[in-house]
Amino acid sequence: MSFVQFSKVSLAFGDRDILKDVSINLQTGSKVALTGANGAGKSTLIKVLAGITKPDSGDRAVQKDCRIAYLPQSGLTHHGCTLREEADKAFEFGYEMQRQIDDIGEQLKSNPANTDALVLRQSELITELDESGWHRRQVQAESVLLGLGFERKDFERNTEEFSGGWQMRIALAKALMQNPDILLLDEPTNYLDIEARNWLEGFLKDFKGGFLLVSHDRYFLDVTINEVMELFNGELKRYPGNFTHYEKVREVELKTLISEYEQQQQEINKLEDFIKRFGYKATKAAQAQEYQKKLDKIIRIEIPESLKKIHFKFPPAPHSGRLVLRMNNICKSYDGKTKVIDNLELTLENGDRLVVAGRNGAGKSTLLRIIAEQDKNFTGEIIPGAGVQIGYFSQDNAETIKGSESILDYLEARAPLELIPKLRDMLGSFLFRGDDVYKSLDMLSGGEKARIALLQLLLSPVNLLVLDEPTNHLDIHSKDVLLQAMKDFGGTVVFVSHDRGFIEQLATKVLELTPGKFKMIPGDYQYYMEQKEKTEGGESLPLAAAGKPSSATPSAASDASRNAGLKTTSDTKLSWEEQKKRDAEKRKIEKEVERLEKQIEELEAKKAELDAKMGLPEVYSNGEKAKAVQHEIDELVQKINETTLAWEEASEKLC
Repeated sequence: MSFVQFSKVSLAFGDRDILKDVSINLQTGSKVALTGANGAGKSTLIKVLAGITKPDSGDRAVQKDCRIAYLPQSGLTHHGCTLREEADKAFEFGYEMQRQIDDIGEQLKSNPANTDALVLRQSELITELDESGWHRRQVQAESVLLGLGFERKDFERNTEEFSGGWQMRIALAKALMQNPDILLLDEPTNYLDIEARNWLEGFLKDFKGGFLLVSHDRYFLDVTINEVMELFNGELKRYPGNFTHYEKVREVELKTLISEYEQQQQEINKLEDFIKRFGYKATKAAQAQEYQKKLDKIIRIEIPESLKKIHFKFPPAPHSGRLVLRMNNICKSYDGKTKVIDNLELTLENGDRLVVAGRNGAGKSTLLRIIAEQDKNFTGEIIPGAGVQIGYFSQDNAETIKGSESILDYLEARAPLELIPKLRDMLGSFLFRGDDVYKSLDMLSGGEKARIALLQLLLSPVNLLVLDEPTNHLDIHSKDVLLQAMKDFGGTVVFVSHDRGFIEQLATKVLELTPGKFKMIPGDYQYYMEQKEKTEGGESLPLAAAGKPSSATPSAASDASRNAGLKTTSDTKLSWEEQKKRDAEKRKIEKEVERLEKQIEELEAKKAELDAKMGLPEVYSNGEKAKAVQHEIDELVQKINETTLAWEEASEKLC
């Protein structure tokens, strides 16, 4: 079994500890997600695992002949050869093994004294080379490249012709082609469309080695990993199960942490207040010094940055009619020959949440620019409804946010006068707090620029939101808040996203684009995917003419689709009874989980009461009373921990 591991690894940048006595073991079969707040050190930890960054202390061990493939977040480019030739570089390990096999063959011709050892080593290399799939490298390369969205005609293109996002796809393809023992992927989904993500999901499910990855796509994580490691304040903690299960467990833990944090803050404030009031009084000086020593010994509890979520709502949508937009015979071509969009018909009604789906190059962003009136170089007719006001977001817009001016100055120059006094509060809700508002635009990360671009949409009321990949560069928590804001938005939404979980929870209609063609599918995204799978199996995909309501409502369509998969009455009685038994057992576990959750809440409430009691002068000034209350608190903490453990075990059974 191949492995890479390190124990008690520590690393600091200046006076900040990035890793503190961290231990980790990745081996064949490991399927791990690494999570943590932005800036927690996830990328640094991966680089230490990959052997790129050396820690200050600790041991790193890699099994002999273990092959590790590493993909960074960004920054890789390729040039000087074709895509096919670049892909072949991923198989250098095989060429090297073949050279060693040939070298041993040459040595054996001279009848050396260590013949047996050479023959054994040659046999090991031949076996390893065969098992690596190196002899099928051309087929494997084509499979991976096609899966990640390249076309066969791209194989002979020079690599420098590809854009930055496609450059990272080339790097990802090379990492996967190596068939490594351990795969380290730092946000591999950032530059993938949803089709390529789906393919990568399947690849990782079937991957025989071990992998550790960072991603902000909850759905992608849920279907690929079975273990989460959270990096917080330099320490690493392991959570078995998928990402959704981790979030549930972590939520309970954080409630306890916040309660302990608030209790500690009360104690700190009490000590600091006493020291401030009596530190210079001779009669209290000795006691103040004791309190200062006690204050210095307190190990401060820190709250994760991920708890500081964005809180916002879009301004109330101005009134518009039922018909928001109608597009007739829309055609768009960039070269005058190939039509990216051909005779598209589309009707948007008030309240629609329309997702535009399709592979890269199908015209999704082009269509959104046309709807948002950013691109007027097309043929056909657009008829806006009465009172329609459009708000547009795209990654291109976010990237135009640059310059030496501060965030606050940038927004003040673009905000209506009545909103300028509220800008500081709005920036605070988008995680730009304190002196952050004076950051230069050129210093902002991609995620920070995306948040600024989203905030700009709040500066004027609109009733038609056109959003091109609004979730890119946002972490999972920020995506959740954006999703809720869009659900609560009183107008109409047209959007493109590569985050399947985000799409499934928001979309009520799907417009599928293929080069020069389109299909409007009534129903949510799950129904669309179900129907698409049927289409790929030879069945036809139901269509709805633009502007005409379909008799198959989203719920009815989804129900019909799901009912098609139910067992028929020809199933055996034994099978039915087994299913009934399983359902009963599941309901029993669900009730137990609910009971434990309620018990935890009750225990937390009791603890909060005691914490408040401990803060009363008549309690903390009386040693006996304080000791008795603290004893009750300690007992409750023990019960909370025991109940939380039981809840985790019960929740595991539901996964």
